[in-house]
Amino acid sequence: MAYKKSSPMLFFLLSLATFCSHAQTGLNTRVPQGGEILFNGSRQMLDEKWTYWDGPRLAAQLPIKWEIQADPAAPGNVVNSFDAASVNGLYGAADIVTKKKYRDFRLHVEFYIANKGGNSGVYLQNRYEIQVLDGDATTHGMAAIINEKSAPYCLYNGLQTWNAYDIIFRAARFDKPGKLIEKALMTMYFNGVKIYSNEHINKVWGGSNSGIDGGNDNGNGITGQPGGIKLQSEGHHVLYRNIWIKELELNNSNTDI
Repeated sequence: MAYKKSSPMLFFLLSLATFCSHAQTGLNTRVPQGGEILFNGSRQMLDEKWTYWDGPRLAAQLPIKWEIQADPAAPGNVVNSFDAASVNGLYGAADIVTKKKYRDFRLHVEFYIANKGGNSGVYLQNRYEIQVLDGDATTHGMAAIINEKSAPYCLYNGLQTWNAYDIIFRAARFDKPGKLIEKALMTMYFNGVKIYSNEHINKVWGGSNSGIDGGNDNGNGITGQPGGIKLQSEGHHVLYRNIWIKELELNNSNTDI
């Protein structure tokens, strides 16, 4: 069937093609033009781009003890967040963070929880945790904006299966005297499905052992310094692969782009 240039169907198909070419999300999504690969499965990249977060509870010593291992479900290598220093849930004892710091960005992370109750977390700017936790659908559970917003647990692919977070993040904004005028903002896809659209993040949770500004005014004293992407170690076997980031300049208060 031929469509005229002005056909609504043709316009729809062209719009769909444009959307698909610019908005891929979910498993195996490749780094877009202008993006940066943060972890590709190699020990070299892990050591080159990541380090232990030097927080008040740090108990691990470089080199990073997170093990590079074969992907249990596909070809290639992954990194295991288990670190002996963080056993018994000592978050902050062996978390790893990118050496480079970021402001506004799009982030892609894929994770695999090996055992029931496996726990980790993805931190935006080393401040705001997006939870990785098997078996919990609350505001402290899987894909939650920690302690603030719960996610649809049905989107979780389950144990021993890969899952993906795609996050567009806009950092908190401050006026010239340094007063907070807008809280951090984010849109997020969980396994290719949008679960948050322009959600503000109210504070840093977990205290000073959690991340930047966690010890400032009970997490309310957010500052304007950029921060790295952090992955949490809590003594569980949570695997990561295909991590990339693209820096953005989001001048408008909108992450649903």
